[in-house]
Amino acid sequence: MLNIVLFGPPGAGKGTQSTNLINKHQLIHLSTGDLFRKHIGENTELGTRAKSFMDKGNLVPDEVVIRMVEDKIEHHLESNGFIFDGFPRTIAQAQALDVMMESHDLHISGMVALVVPEEEMMKRIRERGKTSGRVDDQDDEKIANRIHVYNEETAPVASYYKDANKYNEVNGVGSIEGIYESIEEAIGQF
Repeated sequence: MLNIVLFGPPGAGKGTQSTNLINKHQLIHLSTGDLFRKHIGENTELGTRAKSFMDKGNLVPDEVVIRMVEDKIEHHLESNGFIFDGFPRTIAQAQALDVMMESHDLHISGMVALVVPEEEMMKRIRERGKTSGRVDDQDDEKIANRIHVYNEETAPVASYYKDANKYNEVNGVGSIEGIYESIEEAIGQF
């Protein structure tokens, strides 16, 4: 079973490359944003809890996020594997993910980290903002803040996977096809 953490800052191309990986390897896409929308839309207990934090502008606690992730995993134990997109965002979440996976006799195969210079990220997010309709993709101050939060809070997760010898860095600049080929090479090293 192939279980990939696809990692990178906003605008790195995770969404685009996730689609390619899902199609080739028949993986289950596990995105926390999608999970939030599903649980909130279905008015589940977890969705109600998540929404109460989000409505106040607060981060959803790890416990709620992890329970949503585990629920998704439990419903797809017979799959070819998972691609984790936007999760884990903290070292505590990475540790909890390992425990959760082990409880189902699974493990993370590796992390593929897309590395992109900040100027390129800003450019990509602005371009995406022209078509996505997302307000936060159109405001340079909000974009800069998202990148800052990523650098301060999420980037340290890479060290967790480096320490476990599960870290693979890929240059996230180039053609979509070229980057995808580099990702496949990294996966071949798991």
